[in-house]
Amino acid sequence: MLQSLNLQGRLALVTGSSRGLGWAMAQGLAAAGARVVLHGRDRNALQARAAELEANGAPAADVLSFDVTDGPASVAALEALAAAHGPLGILVNNAGVIVRRPVTETTDADWQRVMDADLTSCFRLSREAIRQMLPQRWGRIIMTSSIMGRVARPTVPGYVTAKHALIGLVRALAVEFGASGITVNAVGPGYFPTDANQSLHEDQDFHRWIASRTPVGRWGRPEELQGAVVFLASEAASYVTGQILMVDGGLTAAL
Repeated sequence: MLQSLNLQGRLALVTGSSRGLGWAMAQGLAAAGARVVLHGRDRNALQARAAELEANGAPAADVLSFDVTDGPASVAALEALAAAHGPLGILVNNAGVIVRRPVTETTDADWQRVMDADLTSCFRLSREAIRQMLPQRWGRIIMTSSIMGRVARPTVPGYVTAKHALIGLVRALAVEFGASGITVNAVGPGYFPTDANQSLHEDQDFHRWIASRTPVGRWGRPEELQGAVVFLASEAASYVTGQILMVDGGLTAAL
């Protein structure tokens, strides 16, 4: 491995990492040598995942179970993490939700639920992580945006808005903390089969349409996000901040 991609000695928290893209990213960081803290709501599932990482030779993993939309719980969880393991070095803000309804059927509660999970939680956790990173003068914050942070589709207004806003948050934090050795970037996944879009993935017409619109001609595989996340978390990306790395098979580049 290129030495600058080695994450040995780094403590990384990946939210929403018991399954899907978060789990894939956690595996990638662990394979690069980071000590990964897995996050989700189901503690038993998290502990099984932690055991899986360790069985594959990764550094000892830990778990945190809390609701990212619960402000006091989130702050307490990061404080407990620092007390147990020292200051956080890498934060991947991946947890989120999506509500699929036409605008005219989207309630205020629907809208707020998405904003709380997909945007506000990322601000809050980033703020708390930065407080730990500043004394070290080193840190990596990586947001999971989406192709919906660049373009839009109907019936997911909250999700599209949150993912666009997340790009603004990336840039705001990047310019404020770049001189402190903290970089802030995002990955922008295209279409990957996950629990969140299972209905779309199983819709054969939609599945074929996305594949036909994507220059590489297919949906992504979760492990194909690992390289991007490891790079952004590493010394190899020390001069990269405020950027959105699209991992979408070229979809947002195509007409």
